[in-house]
Amino acid sequence: MSKPKTLSIIGCGKVGQTLARLWVQHHTVRIQDILNTSIESGTRAAAFVGAGRAANSYADLQAADIFLIAASDDCIVNCCEALSRTNCLSANSIVFHCSGALSSSVLQSASDHGAAVASIHPIRSFAAPEKVVADFSGTYCGVEGDQRAIAVLSEAFTAIGGEFVPIQRDAKVLYHAAAVFASNYLVTLLDTAVQTYGKAGIPEDTALKMMAALVRETSENVLQLGTEQALTGPIARDDAATVVTQYRAVNRWNRRYGALYKQLGKLTAHLARRRKIK
Repeated sequence: MSKPKTLSIIGCGKVGQTLARLWVQHHTVRIQDILNTSIESGTRAAAFVGAGRAANSYADLQAADIFLIAASDDCIVNCCEALSRTNCLSANSIVFHCSGALSSSVLQSASDHGAAVASIHPIRSFAAPEKVVADFSGTYCGVEGDQRAIAVLSEAFTAIGGEFVPIQRDAKVLYHAAAVFASNYLVTLLDTAVQTYGKAGIPEDTALKMMAALVRETSENVLQLGTEQALTGPIARDDAATVVTQYRAVNRWNRRYGALYKQLGKLTAHLARRRKIK
C-alpha cells in the first residue's frame, strides 16, 4: 500500500477545514501545514481538522506533495505567487484551488515552477462545515486543470464521496454564472414574488407559506423531469391574454418588475416552444 501523499493548506477557512477533516477521517492524505493569516487562526483550523501544523509564514512551510489554496478568490493569485517564491514546489508538486469563479490558470506562477495545477469546485454551501462533513458523499465537483493534477486529486475526492464533472477551463466563468442563476438569482426571483404578493395585500410571512408547496413542487419537477416538462402556467397553455394583462398590471406598479416579467416571459415562451418541438 502506497504512503499517503502530504497536503498543506493555505487559507484554511470553512472549505479547507471541511475537506481536510474528511480526508483525515478517510485516511486519504496526510495533512501537513496549515497557513492562515494568524498562527491562532491556523491553530483553530488544525484543531477542527484533527491534524496539521499551524505554520507561521510562507517561509515556515515545508515541501508537500499537494498544496490547496483555499483562500478567498481575490487572494488566490497572491497566495500562489507567495508559495512559488518558497522552495516548496517542484515538478512533482500539485497546486489547486476550490474557487467556483476562477479557473486553474490563476495558478500560473505555480505552473512556472513545474507544478501541475487544477481547480476543484465542490457544488455545496460550506456555511455549516459540520453538516457538510456529515453528508459530503455524492457532492458534485466542477473540475478542470492539468491531467496529472486531476488524476491525483480524483483519488482524494473520490475517497470522500466527491463526484467529478469535467468543465472547460475557458468557460469557468459561465459555469459559475450557472450556479448563480440556480441559487442566488432564484432567491431574488422569489423575493420579487413576495413583493408582488405584498402589493396584493398579502403579508410576507403568509406569502412565504403560500409559496412553499408551489416552490418545492416546481423545484422537484425540474430536477426529476427537466425544465421543459416541468413548465406550467399561462405561457405553457398559450394563454397570451393573461400574460399581457399580468405584464401591464405589474409594469404599472413597478417598472423594474415589469421589465423582469417581460424578459422572463420571452425566455419562457422560448422554453415552451422547445417542449413542443420535442
